[in-house]
Amino acid sequence: MTQPAEKVYYRFVVLFFNCLLTFGSYFCFDIPSVLQDQFQGNLTCSNATVINGTVDCVVGLGMNLQQYNLLYAIYAWTNAVVVIMAGFMIDKLGNRFGAFLFSFLCVLGSSLFALGSHFKGTPYLLPLMLTGRLVFGSGNGSLTIVQDRITAFWFKGNELALAFGLTMAFSRLGSVMNFFLTQKFEEKYGMQWTLWGGALLCVLGFVSAILVSALDKIGMRQLGLDGTIQEQSRKVRIQDVKLLSLRYWLLVLTIMFFYNGIFPFIADASKFIQDKYSGYTQKEAAYVAGAVYDSSLVLCACVGILIDNVGLRGLFALACAVLTLPVFGLLAFTFVAPLVSTIWLGITYSFAAASMWPSIPLVVPQATLGTAMGLATSIQMVGIGLSNLVVGQILGTKSSETKIPLWRWQRMMVFMLANTISCIVTAVLLNIVDRRQGGILNKTTKRTGLAERDSDREPLHPEEEEQNEDEEDEAVRSRSENS
Repeated sequence: MTQPAEKVYYRFVVLFFNCLLTFGSYFCFDIPSVLQDQFQGNLTCSNATVINGTVDCVVGLGMNLQQYNLLYAIYAWTNAVVVIMAGFMIDKLGNRFGAFLFSFLCVLGSSLFALGSHFKGTPYLLPLMLTGRLVFGSGNGSLTIVQDRITAFWFKGNELALAFGLTMAFSRLGSVMNFFLTQKFEEKYGMQWTLWGGALLCVLGFVSAILVSALDKIGMRQLGLDGTIQEQSRKVRIQDVKLLSLRYWLLVLTIMFFYNGIFPFIADASKFIQDKYSGYTQKEAAYVAGAVYDSSLVLCACVGILIDNVGLRGLFALACAVLTLPVFGLLAFTFVAPLVSTIWLGITYSFAAASMWPSIPLVVPQATLGTAMGLATSIQMVGIGLSNLVVGQILGTKSSETKIPLWRWQRMMVFMLANTISCIVTAVLLNIVDRRQGGILNKTTKRTGLAERDSDREPLHPEEEEQNEDEEDEAVRSRSENS
């Protein structure tokens, strides 16, 4: 009789709750981007000026640009440090442990961040909010690793990119809802309730962690794999990092350089649109900036199905990087409507995410997938953290500059272009190395599935497996002779 865990519907139930793990945390991540004016606004309106009949004052937390960008930088730096050990810990202790721990850290971090807003005008505001982002970053980046590891276990071959695409779509749904709803919610209820609302959505992720852990445990038992997975986990060693191939490292660098041009841009996109293009309110600018996530939300699942049926992941990664170049060129040197660029960027982002991240399970052993994902996320976050700091320096640090000069924004876009060019270089090298090592990234779906099944059967430490087999054969021969 077929066990429920072997049926298609069971895997998609697991996937549904797995997708909800990061919905709330992605909503929280970009709240500062939508409310950038409120984060940098005046503490009071006592010094407000009247221009054309309107009051030129936004009551806010009084941060300067450097402090604001530090909220993103500390998130990235925390990820860079924590996710390495988090990935190894998940490989050793399992997905369920990771889901509970890291979803709880998201709740704690977002709560501390919201609590910090109650201390505006005091020296406690920035330390509390930075601590909240630090704890939140240590949870959210690591929770994504758990999510990817669960997805890679339950979905193989020609379903992998679709499953990854759906998890990313749910995450981006959180980001899209943030760009559409946060501004309106803040206008009605204020910043403090808005930040606490984000923390409440992170509680949804914690509840989902409980449900997906239960489903994962039941499913593994029904499939008879619980003991096997635990045995493989005990064999994982920190030295296994040396087993990761050059192809893996080039893939990681490609991911890092591509994301260096995405997240730092989105963090300041609302302010950029208001400064460069006339006639945009803060709310309208937030909608335009959020089009990056809108596009990826709509396309993720479709792109996943396409890549599952076509393969050619390495070539898709290269094409995405090349097609991203014109986006930052338009933003830097033309006055073409910014919505064109943000939608365009969302399309290339969708293809990049659906081709790059699902490629990692194809080039590393299943038992070390958490460690590999952790390293990839860490290096990605190192790049994003550095990029946020560079962007903060390029744009200046004086809070009195209500409008940043255009030449500063152009320098920022040139920096984004430089990262995209670096992504093209590493993507070219990735495709060359992949071709020399068998071309698994650019194989058709059927051949990729066969190669993946072979890699699943491949032991983590081949020399130890051979030694164990020899010892077993020797024991059999000894028993035969004694008989």
